[in-house]
Amino acid sequence: MKTIASCLFISAALLTSAGNALASEALAKKHGCLACHAVDKKVLGPAYKDVAAKYKGDAGAAARLEGKIKNGSSGTWGQIPMPANASVPDGDVKALVKWILSIK
Repeated sequence: MKTIASCLFISAALLTSAGNALASEALAKKHGCLACHAVDKKVLGPAYKDVAAKYKGDAGAAARLEGKIKNGSSGTWGQIPMPANASVPDGDVKALVKWILSIK
């Protein structure tokens, strides 16, 4: 019984994790992020995996990235500025940043 319960818990956790990743990628698509970014390659902006690597271990990264998404940014990844995305709801911005920082 204990083994079955453990397997069910692990399966549920994996499905939740996969669901969150898909939901966050869907948010990126919904808000137009994927027009300039991709998970694994540079488009106009950096690849999300490169963003995650740059900010790995940085305790203030989430708040800083949330600000960059909402207010725009320039100079961090080159000369092409990232426009402000003030209309993206705060909850979606937080979910996007959490997802981006989790990419390996």
